[in-house]
Amino acid sequence: MMEMTLGEKVAVACELLEETALEFGPESVAVAWTGGKDSTVLLHLWRKVMSGLGLSHVRALNLDTGCKFVEVMDFRDHLAVEWDIDLTIARPAVDLELFPVAQDKVACCAALKVEPLSRSVVEMGVEALLTGIRRDEHPDRDRPARERRERPNCMMVHPLLDFTEVDVWAYIMQEQLPYCALYSEGYRSLGCVPCTEKSLDGAERAGRAPDKEACLDTLRSLGYF
Repeated sequence: MMEMTLGEKVAVACELLEETALEFGPESVAVAWTGGKDSTVLLHLWRKVMSGLGLSHVRALNLDTGCKFVEVMDFRDHLAVEWDIDLTIARPAVDLELFPVAQDKVACCAALKVEPLSRSVVEMGVEALLTGIRRDEHPDRDRPARERRERPNCMMVHPLLDFTEVDVWAYIMQEQLPYCALYSEGYRSLGCVPCTEKSLDGAERAGRAPDKEACLDTLRSLGYF
């Protein structure tokens, strides 16, 4: 089977987004927007689909663990205004001055990411959450395009599964999209500061903490992407 072109992948992604909008209603859909390259491409595609349906209201959900790069948060805030995004920022209900950040990766992600994500999905009335995960990132992300999840309690929709890292950057260049300046400094995958390093060589997520990467399947069972 021949590899799809970027244009074909975009078309497939937009078709899935349109189906999601029609099934759940745009007001019940939100983009899980990290401020990273992949979810920014997804946010751009969702805005295009909404525009094609004659709509302009775009909802996004961002997880601010309190440990994110300042550059990512600044980029998020600037672009949310520029693109007129209805942005909800979910924060953990823990005291970060007392919390043992990154000591136990599963417990840390559960408290700082999974819990606020699940809580915000309910509070926002989200029935379908759009994510920017891709199959080529990690073996755990070889998923179906739609996953009915109990935690978070919604349908998880992954329109960019077939995109590669190269596809994402090609789309960004093609559409002249803005992106976080950290990518120009040697970062290829952006997570929390304690668990992210620069990674110019090897796998895209080589800069992520290896003990966390080894636990992605466990984290997903708890409600992680």
